[in-house]
Amino acid sequence: MQDIYPSRNAAAAEMRPRQDPVVHSRWTPDAPLTQAQTEQFERDGYLVLENLFSDEEIGYLQRAAGTLLSDPKALDAETIISEPGSDEIRSIFEVHRQSDVMARLTADARLAEVASFLLGDQVYIHQSRLNYKPGFTGKEFYWHSDFETWHVEDGMPRMRALSMSVLLAENTPHNGPLMLIPGSHRTYLTCVGETPDDHYLSSLKRQEYGVPDEDSLAELAHEHGIVAPTGAPGTVVIFDCNTMHGSNGNITPFPRANAFMVYNAVSNRLEAPFGVEKPRPWFLAHRGAPEAIRPVRGELVERVAA
Repeated sequence: MQDIYPSRNAAAAEMRPRQDPVVHSRWTPDAPLTQAQTEQFERDGYLVLENLFSDEEIGYLQRAAGTLLSDPKALDAETIISEPGSDEIRSIFEVHRQSDVMARLTADARLAEVASFLLGDQVYIHQSRLNYKPGFTGKEFYWHSDFETWHVEDGMPRMRALSMSVLLAENTPHNGPLMLIPGSHRTYLTCVGETPDDHYLSSLKRQEYGVPDEDSLAELAHEHGIVAPTGAPGTVVIFDCNTMHGSNGNITPFPRANAFMVYNAVSNRLEAPFGVEKPRPWFLAHRGAPEAIRPVRGELVERVAA
């Protein structure tokens, strides 16, 4: 397959135009997003949805996340990533396979149907994880485009995927919220440096390859600005696979946590990696025949009558 998004193979970074649509469906009144929301995602590469979940559902998700974090021995050890220089949990991957609650969340129609509409196809989970940024010691996630890594190291052919971050704790301007460069999704910024073998072992803690250069980042930021969506638990932040994003460290006493799902179009299933010989392991990128999500309607948790 021709590589239309080459990266990490030249001496200098390049800004290349995006070759794919952002919204793959035509908006109609029965779409799961309003026309204004659809246009915002097209323009900015991200969208914030509020009040999708009830207080009971949010509590249900928070308890499920607490269970995952409190009993790591019950999880597949490979899927647990700790903070650099400590044993604090940074991320738990493949949570939709290790938690029935998270599996139900990924299939929820309020999320899956939005993903399917924006991507213009049935969708499956490329990657899922629980991100946790503890108080005082939570480290930063440096600027990056997810698609650059998914393309080079996983073999995702086209920009037809998106991420959804369901906030499980209040995200404030101070506790290391997600930052995005709106409009950056229309530019494919290549990276410099040949990727070492088993790069994921270090990159999940601190990324050194697949990192944009500072001059290009500065140009994007000066052109488009930087936003940091905040919100109460239950807020959903959706962003395109090529939107440049990152987050600061958390030196407040208030932890930050989110359930993070990557939806990929079934037609965009992974091929051989475009920049490395050995693809990343199973818990970072679903390989093989995609299992299309069947959206599930209704509340995440059944109400118990008093």
